[in-house]
Amino acid sequence: MSNAASSAARSRRRFLQGALGLPALGLAARRAQAKQPRERLPSIVLLLVDDWGWADLGAYGSTLYETPHLDKIAAEGVRFTNAYASCPVCSPSRAALMTGKVPPRLGITDWIPGRKQHPFSPVIMPEDSDHLPLEETTIAEVLKPLGYATASIGKWHLGGEGFGPVQQGFDVNVAGTFRGSPPSYFAPYKAELPGIANPPDGEFLTERLCQEAEKFLEENRGKPFFLYLSEFAVHTPLQAERDVIEKYAAKGSLLDHQHNATYAAMVESVDDTVGRVRAKLATLGLEKDTVIFITSDNGGLLYEGKSRTPVTSNRPLRAGKGHLYEGGVRVPLIVFDPRAKARVEDDPVAGIDILPTIAAYAGVSVPPGIDGVSLYDLVRNAKRTAPRALYWHYPHYSNQGGYPGGSIREGDWKLIENYENGALELYNLRADIREEKNLAFEQAAKARELNAKLIAWRERVGAKMPAKNPGYDPTKADQELTGSRRENQ
Repeated sequence: MSNAASSAARSRRRFLQGALGLPALGLAARRAQAKQPRERLPSIVLLLVDDWGWADLGAYGSTLYETPHLDKIAAEGVRFTNAYASCPVCSPSRAALMTGKVPPRLGITDWIPGRKQHPFSPVIMPEDSDHLPLEETTIAEVLKPLGYATASIGKWHLGGEGFGPVQQGFDVNVAGTFRGSPPSYFAPYKAELPGIANPPDGEFLTERLCQEAEKFLEENRGKPFFLYLSEFAVHTPLQAERDVIEKYAAKGSLLDHQHNATYAAMVESVDDTVGRVRAKLATLGLEKDTVIFITSDNGGLLYEGKSRTPVTSNRPLRAGKGHLYEGGVRVPLIVFDPRAKARVEDDPVAGIDILPTIAAYAGVSVPPGIDGVSLYDLVRNAKRTAPRALYWHYPHYSNQGGYPGGSIREGDWKLIENYENGALELYNLRADIREEKNLAFEQAAKARELNAKLIAWRERVGAKMPAKNPGYDPTKADQELTGSRRENQ
């Protein structure tokens, strides 16, 4: 183990030992310090939807997808309009959400195992880790010393054998493996899924995960729990129950720029899960003691495979999954706190903020070295967060035509740096949410200022940069995705 890893492991042990030592006195002191006295610790449900775009529900503007349960909880909770995933692809965002640290610190900046290096591209992508290090402290490990029951149900995609949910603090793992998507949403699933033995033929995976979530809630009704319900939906392969697909296909001319009936049916299956989980909490008398977080790991997918089958649209946002434009990183975020006032918040927030927020609800200290900030006071008391910059580092070529780059958002300003050639793009998001007018030349001083901050941040977090490719050939450098960069912009 490296010196850095050893140091991280010692910090993690000290954190866990501190949480475990003198539990009654320690917890009371932490609660008093946080000024959050309560009769019992709140339970937490974190619903993470895969590849779910910012505009993929009615509360955020969709006129096609039927999401009554999501719309209801959005109306009753705090709906964030400027929430961001920590990366435009899944594994880095999931690692950041689980630990409160930005992806470069974790050594995970691309989906696991990542896209193969194209021999003729302008740059060579840096090496990337294939798992979340065990030295890192996850949300589950923050909560377990307080007596929480913990379950990861659904997609994991943060490492294979030896690096799964159970090794990262979860009591229960259902369906979580190294895989980023299921070979099939219908049984037989063509892949081993932990906790799902001998499923009946034709069983729908999203339905089964919901049943497992309801079972976990039943079994742990008498104690605080952390349910991480990580949907495989709405990730490809595009598959859903036939009758629901037909319902959307029958809309015909009513379909708008979001017009994939199968994808719409997958969104509805997630919405059904939200309704059932909330109904189960109510039946068990737990709705007033449970805080619910609902978000996505990256922006919506615009097309599937070489056929360019349209999947969803993130309009008015530009581009989608795999890109640093808003459509690739801005995501829905709904926080339902039964003791908070329902409203819409426009503070820029990010996935790295989930861990410190959950820690604040539990009245426990956060692990050392995290990058996120607690949103507890914003959600519970409408107290504004301190102004800060948000950063992204994606030194890879994406399957969707995205190119290696970095980005910073500070206030209304957003800058994107192209790692292939150093080109800069500058947008004022308040005036130009579509990112259509590049102001990098017109506002050169602002572009230089933000670029300097982005470079300094990369140095602080140890970001690995791509290298120039001596084998670069512009006649063959399309990454086998000809035209995709143009289509996604």
